[in-house]
Amino acid sequence: MPRITVSAVVMRDIQGRVLTVRKRSTSSFMFPGGKPETGEEPRAAAVREVREELGVDIVPHDLEFLGRWETQAANEAGYELVAHVFDWVRSPEYVDRTPIFPLAEIEELRWSVPADSLTEPDIAPLTRDCVFPLLTSTERSERGR
Repeated sequence: MPRITVSAVVMRDIQGRVLTVRKRSTSSFMFPGGKPETGEEPRAAAVREVREELGVDIVPHDLEFLGRWETQAANEAGYELVAHVFDWVRSPEYVDRTPIFPLAEIEELRWSVPADSLTEPDIAPLTRDCVFPLLTSTERSERGR
């Protein structure tokens, strides 16, 4: 099966919601991010894609690597997705004060609560099946402390 490689960024607001985006002419919401350019490292691709898609400048050391997942691609039928996912570790208050706009191919922004979005059909497989369960289990662990 052919593969697509992407870098994606988890951005959280003060209410614990996570930013998802829908690209033009698609129906699935996913994390901001995209395909690396030739020779571009995953973290650098994540920084560049967020700047292009949302107008947000992220400092590379503010991205914490969450993991690498392989799943089905949301918008390219018959393709496997390999995703490097990063968590933007700025404070939620900082995220709330940061102007975020849909730019380039982004049609729509939506803030999603991970635990409430695990069954939503318009959430991309990477987001719904891989990362949201991790974020939900992490939130439960932090509340139990």
